[in-house]
Amino acid sequence: MKVLLVNGSPHREGNTFLALSEVARALQTEGVDTEIVSIGTRPIPGCIACGQCAKLGHCAFNDDRYVEIREKLASADGLIVGSPVYFAGPNGSLCALLDRLFVSCVDRLAYKPAAAVVVCRRGGASAAFDRLNKYFTITNMPVVSSQYWNSVHGRLPGEVIRDEEGMQVMRVLGRNMARLLKSGALASEHRPETEPRLTTNFIR
Repeated sequence: MKVLLVNGSPHREGNTFLALSEVARALQTEGVDTEIVSIGTRPIPGCIACGQCAKLGHCAFNDDRYVEIREKLASADGLIVGSPVYFAGPNGSLCALLDRLFVSCVDRLAYKPAAAVVVCRRGGASAAFDRLNKYFTITNMPVVSSQYWNSVHGRLPGEVIRDEEGMQVMRVLGRNMARLLKSGALASEHRPETEPRLTTNFIR
């Protein structure tokens, strides 16, 4: 079993990385392999609603970061997405990437346990947390919880380590995800029967 952790911060080893690392250590203690991937600082294009992914099977932009995470999702059994809080929301570059992944890679995401982790200086954590969870709940992904909302506090590099409650929440999250992965069928096994997708517009 393996969980992919996406570091949605431009700082490769900043506070978001430290929070995800705490989750990863808890997963590893439970016998679950982990990998942390950083989205980095290069510009990431957003979805332009061109519809090419439905024809190609992947996003038309096909940039390196998208391709890397898309390929790693194929072998991952669970997903955790971490982000710093900017203006009470996740990093815009991360959302641009997730928009494209979640519209073009549903087959690599559906039924895999997922969780969001957010890092803030003071406020906006719950709004950013809510925004990230919406990706999972529109994609048939079980959302893994902890004993509190998955947020930690810190501004300067390394400050999240001093948020003892927040770091405990990260460890509990890791253990809870491991329990879910080990207690039932993996996403690739025994998928429920699906109905043809219905879409209803409100203006006719």
